[in-house]
Amino acid sequence: MLKSLRAVVRFKKFEPDPVKRRLSKVANIEDLRHLARRRLPSGVFDYIDGAAEDERTYSRNEAGFAKIGFAPRVLRGNAEIDTSTTLMGKHLPVPLVLAPTGFTRIAHSQGELAVARSAARAGLPYALSTLGTRSIEEVAEAGDGDKWFQVYVWKDRGLVDEMLDRAATAGYSTAVVTVDTATFGRRERDVRRGFTLPPRIGLGTIIDGIRRPGWSLDFIKAEPIMFANVTGESVGDGSDPVSLAEYVADQMDPGLSWEDIDHFREQWPGKMTIKGIQTVADAKIAVDHGVDAVILSNHGGRQLDDAPAPIDLLPSVADALGGHTDIILDGGIRRGSDVVKAVSLGAKACMFGRAYLYGLGAAGEQGVDFVLEHLVEGVERTLSLIGCRSLDALGPEYLVDYQ
Repeated sequence: MLKSLRAVVRFKKFEPDPVKRRLSKVANIEDLRHLARRRLPSGVFDYIDGAAEDERTYSRNEAGFAKIGFAPRVLRGNAEIDTSTTLMGKHLPVPLVLAPTGFTRIAHSQGELAVARSAARAGLPYALSTLGTRSIEEVAEAGDGDKWFQVYVWKDRGLVDEMLDRAATAGYSTAVVTVDTATFGRRERDVRRGFTLPPRIGLGTIIDGIRRPGWSLDFIKAEPIMFANVTGESVGDGSDPVSLAEYVADQMDPGLSWEDIDHFREQWPGKMTIKGIQTVADAKIAVDHGVDAVILSNHGGRQLDDAPAPIDLLPSVADALGGHTDIILDGGIRRGSDVVKAVSLGAKACMFGRAYLYGLGAAGEQGVDFVLEHLVEGVERTLSLIGCRSLDALGPEYLVDYQ
């Protein structure tokens, strides 16, 4: 009996690294989301996870992928799978771009530096937000990966030009002009909590912090969180608790127009994209203004509730552009299979932000690594299971509509 017991009983080797122990129980990005919810203060988690008003658009961003099924082919002799692609003329090992996210250090003190390092190891582009909490120069020094710079257009256009010049000098390859923030969306989770950036300390915050000691210790030990790219400028650097809605209303220009896009195109020496395209008409206008790629995005559902889900919009935009301009889909990416669906419908690559913020909040830089590995492996596995040997061979014939 003892011999039989020894044959079947195996004790797991103890893992001394607490972060690795935490991640050993994570199977997917939704698991990371639940873990981040347990580790982050409620207001911080809701800032990352929340969206505008009733959050219908946020839900549709993910649900749109669930309406699309696969039509797998078999016996195709696909012993080797190629997940690589070319985006705006540059090779990518997998069609993924890490999207810009504001105030990233609220999830973890390393913030944008951790994300940039993880992206560089994976060979993927990382877009730094104008509202980043690490500066253009700091992120440039974090690794030799491809860096993009996302531009919110301030009323002070001189400041915008200055930041673009700094990004060009620091070696950023691509400018991402975000155009869906004429005003700030009503994010009602933040309204209910009276949430500010950085968090305003009160009794509720203190109690929440005691319940999340790991985050609290990391937050207290780190230097103050500010909008690092505008430190010392007249627009305010976030060193005092501010409502992000008020900040956007005060500083960002609702008068942004296509003429401004022409100005940026003339000034910026590298590739240029527009993030926030939500109609076929605007996608076509963007191409006429010389952008190198259009990014279909509703800001993760954080701006206008009932805006179109990018995956629903993608086929008509792809048809209208006819393959002449690259399309990046931003919104709802949780699995590699989502990426394969988007590429099958005409996207060149997919952007994602919330997913890596869940990883960052749950497990720091190792959490971001997990997200990237999960998505990359998912792309390769899905291609193999649908009988397609490369992304270049994908098309709508591999899909079925479940609507």
